[in-house]
Amino acid sequence: MARPSKTAPIDYKGTNDLTHGILERAACPDGLPFVLVRDADKKGLRLRVTKAGGKHWQFETRIKGKLFTRALGEWPAVSIDEAKTEAHRLRGLTESGTDPREIERQQQEAKAAADAEKAAKDAENTQRQAAESLTVGEVWEDYIEKRRQFWGDAHIQDHRNKIKPGGVERKKRGGKGLTIAQPLAELMPLALKDLDQPTIEAWAAKEGKTRPTSARLAWRLLTVFLTWCAEQPEYADLMPAKNPAKTKKAREALGKAGTKKDVLQKGQLEAWFAAVRQIQNPAISACLQVLLLTGARLNEVLTMRWVDVNTQWKGININDKVEGAREIPLTPYVESLITTLPRRNDYVFASARALQMDEKNIARRERKSAAKGKAAPAGSVLETSETGYISEPNTPHTRACRAAGLEGLTLHGLRRSFKSLTEWLEIPAGVVAQLMGHKPSATAEKHYTVRPLELLALHHTRIEAWILEQAGVTFDAKAAPGALRVVNS
Repeated sequence: MARPSKTAPIDYKGTNDLTHGILERAACPDGLPFVLVRDADKKGLRLRVTKAGGKHWQFETRIKGKLFTRALGEWPAVSIDEAKTEAHRLRGLTESGTDPREIERQQQEAKAAADAEKAAKDAENTQRQAAESLTVGEVWEDYIEKRRQFWGDAHIQDHRNKIKPGGVERKKRGGKGLTIAQPLAELMPLALKDLDQPTIEAWAAKEGKTRPTSARLAWRLLTVFLTWCAEQPEYADLMPAKNPAKTKKAREALGKAGTKKDVLQKGQLEAWFAAVRQIQNPAISACLQVLLLTGARLNEVLTMRWVDVNTQWKGININDKVEGAREIPLTPYVESLITTLPRRNDYVFASARALQMDEKNIARRERKSAAKGKAAPAGSVLETSETGYISEPNTPHTRACRAAGLEGLTLHGLRRSFKSLTEWLEIPAGVVAQLMGHKPSATAEKHYTVRPLELLALHHTRIEAWILEQAGVTFDAKAAPGALRVVNS
């Protein structure tokens, strides 16, 4: 077939052998919005030429009687060969009854599914990497927050104390030197996934040599913590099948806790009372005596509030660490100790210390406050601890015991002493257990014995009177609390 002349007119109604020259000369006649230059070789392929001079490839056919049109791009960006190749592909699909749009929809769905799967895998990898980078310290904080509602303040504080990193200026013991890192501090920066059995065993071996008692408590806290982690969906994948802290090697490295036997004997009561009652701080002196005479736990006594003391019905509501609360009798001597204490805040054994300031000190403080841009204080200033009640009175008690020749007696030893001293009076074991907040150990005691406060008071008053008698303390139990007179015999 002869090549068409470069000047031959273009048949817009028929078909043409498409060449570069024809497409370049194609133009829309006046009065028409567009014309079509149809290809003689590939049926359905054409170039649409608009009045504005735009030239775009199109493919047009029918699929099951319905018109199908597809834009193939602009000429000359899309060449003649490229347009014919695409037209050939579309013709093959449409003649077999396949709609290219359905093929493309399926391809798009497949691509979208693949993209979604990839995104999910990427998110899973990101989440896994984030989880694997979680440190023991970060999860420990989450653990405390989620378990806070089930724990007492002392248990929460144990978890806080055992992870302290140290290196802080001491507030106690004269404020000299820096605090030391607590047993669990070195484990906190580790990734949770790396807290494995060899790591914990090496830690236990080291801590067991220097501070086994503190390390044993830390190990117990850590063991329960890791059990909790294994039960949480967000941490379970980071944990091994077996709790890495529960190993014989770690347990043996920390050793067994010895049975504490520090206790006040009957014959030592006089010396102990004489020394404790000489402590200048009345709140600490009273607190120590109440510990011995009630058998209560230290934190139960320290956190006692004025609203817990019922002087009308002679009872004290104790914040029991096991049951949540229990009521014990307000015995005469204990009442005398409590009611003579000043009411500085909500706590019976308050830590506040009112410092009366003379005019010179007041003026000096006013000048300092003005220099700092703060309001000047009143004529007296109230100093309190963070909690509002006295801190653990270990130091004054240790000094008092040393003066009395009773070294080695701990604060918890006073609780043991209460239980041991009741043996002299043959007080029913269930009564003593109820006063001390121990769980009943027998079925009858647990389900059938109900002791009202008045019955407990009969036994408790007898215990108190006997202890005071052995201590050589003369006390008028019938006198009004405001007119009490306590002297050494």
